[in-house]
Amino acid sequence: MKEKDSFLKGALILGVAGILIKVMGAFFRIPLGNLIGAEGMGYYQAAYPVYTLFLTLATAGFPTALAKLVSEKNARGDFKGANKIFKVSYATLFLTGLLAFLIFFLGADYIVNNIMKNPGAYYAMLAISPALLFVPVMSAYRGYFQGRREMSKIAISQIGEQFFRVILGIALAYYLMKVSGPELGAAGAIMGATVGAVFSILYLIITYIFEGRKRKLEIEKSKHFQDEDVFTILGRLLVVAIPITIGASVMPLVNMIDNVIVIRRLEVAGFSLAQANEMFGQLTGMAMAIVNLPSVLTVAMSMSLVPAISESFARGNRQQAIKDTKNGIKVTLLIVLPAAFGMASLAHPIIELLYPKEPALVGQILLYLTPCVVFLGLIQTMNGILQGMGKPMIPVVALLLGMLSKIVISYTLTAMPSINILGSALGTVSAYLIAALFEIVYIVKVLRVKFSVMDFLIKPLITVVTMFVCVKLGYSVFASIVGGKLATLISVALGGIIYVLVLILVGGITKEEVLTMPKGNKIYNILKKVKLMK
Repeated sequence: MKEKDSFLKGALILGVAGILIKVMGAFFRIPLGNLIGAEGMGYYQAAYPVYTLFLTLATAGFPTALAKLVSEKNARGDFKGANKIFKVSYATLFLTGLLAFLIFFLGADYIVNNIMKNPGAYYAMLAISPALLFVPVMSAYRGYFQGRREMSKIAISQIGEQFFRVILGIALAYYLMKVSGPELGAAGAIMGATVGAVFSILYLIITYIFEGRKRKLEIEKSKHFQDEDVFTILGRLLVVAIPITIGASVMPLVNMIDNVIVIRRLEVAGFSLAQANEMFGQLTGMAMAIVNLPSVLTVAMSMSLVPAISESFARGNRQQAIKDTKNGIKVTLLIVLPAAFGMASLAHPIIELLYPKEPALVGQILLYLTPCVVFLGLIQTMNGILQGMGKPMIPVVALLLGMLSKIVISYTLTAMPSINILGSALGTVSAYLIAALFEIVYIVKVLRVKFSVMDFLIKPLITVVTMFVCVKLGYSVFASIVGGKLATLISVALGGIIYVLVLILVGGITKEEVLTMPKGNKIYNILKKVKLMK
């Protein structure tokens, strides 16, 4: 297998795929919110976190553990061992997916009636359950290709999965909403996930089969092959997978708790069950969906960092690991800071553009949630670094500390009539802040990496504060001329241009950093021609 390019190339491939997926998701979420309304979104969002929790328990740690072990084997030239690890993972994930499906499908009635106290979500639960049969097996293939740093295959499977999910989900939601109402409308929308998973796994299986000849040649040339029995391999996978699974289960579990806590505490604050369900839908299905948009790039960064850091450690190249860590965190900051400040400057206009039927409260929720963009992005990138370092328990501890804070704050503040649903938003912000601080302190201490305050904090802040002010002023001017919706789009474009220009002018990104990017030479030559960089 030829030497792979820097992790930034893999991150770019997955990032571009993620953007396409989010664009398709916008064509799904935005009309879906208007199609089935806040009530239907409430049912959708009630079922989806439960499905995510079951999926997490069935798969979460194994794909990352598989990617880590495969990358380590490949770094040593042991392709035969890497392929055997994949086969053991495949069989394990098939069994865990089957078990998760049976429990989820048979227990749906009990969950919605006795735990969530939201019986309207029952049909959505049934509709999403078959995905548990396909997604775990699909994730085995993705973990294998991730370990080989062949990100384009993962990207194509993700795009195909989302395409079929959107097309079928909207069609079924439209039909069932007209026939029955929000409960079946939500079920139709969520059913698309199963069809998308079927397409994705078919593509990955065909790709794997077509590469059989190449794989056979690699196996024949394997160096340092050390035959391990199934239980030894499974044990090695579990050492990495169990902490990741626990950590990945924290957020879906807390989202399930939110289903119970937030709605009940809103009732304590004086809202009806219907009002509480709508507010919960506005928080999780609308505002939080926008906040999660930049994570498509930071998740890509995390996925690309795991095999890169693992390979560096397998080869004993600590300096390369430190270099990749600093580059990963800096690029993450360059993504999440402008996204957060941009959302904060246009919180209400963005909601008016995307969800014109919803009240001003949704814009206020989005404003309160914007710090999550920064903290969540850093967490996702640092999780990839820590998993590559072989420290999967650190994200678990970080998230547990953060989630405890979220539960306390959400429970306390949401019951206050003047704060209501904003209390849950503040709880989420506190959770991500605590987790991010814990992880960065650990990485600095253990990896002994030094971050320049000027390069990692001061210059980026100067850039985004300048952008924030210009966008706020620009929107107020444009809104009076062309109206709010068009002014929002113009202001977003203006913010992007100002951000890039100020970033370059203050030296927020250097020539060396530009050159390390995919197509870095072309980017640098363009910047040099327009005299933005020497």
